[in-house]
Amino acid sequence: METKNFWGRLCPKLPRIYTGSMTALLLCAALTLPALATNAAGQDLWTVAQNIIVDVYNHIAGISTALAGLMSAVAVIGVKLSGNQHKSDQAWDWLKRIWVAWAIINGIGAFIAYITPQFSGLNTLTP
Repeated sequence: METKNFWGRLCPKLPRIYTGSMTALLLCAALTLPALATNAAGQDLWTVAQNIIVDVYNHIAGISTALAGLMSAVAVIGVKLSGNQHKSDQAWDWLKRIWVAWAIINGIGAFIAYITPQFSGLNTLTP
């Protein structure tokens, strides 16, 4: 079986179709104007998105704190009521995992709260 001219036999117009489609795609990308819509309060898309992200994160942090407290209490009760050392060690391991997960979840928020002001004003172009 000869595969020397496989693509040429399969579609002789493939290079022209590819070139035309890529040219059309690049022209569409170059001629598209960015649309920054505002809502009724006059806030742009990025401000609304930031407000939503902050609100959702505050709810996640609050729920994670409540669950970490509840699960810590369950793990400590598991340690106190365990019948042998193996079960007690497992309960302490779960307690450590709970604390680490809580610290990571809240650490992300602290990191973002610290980093965001460092980048303020860098998203604008000044001629």
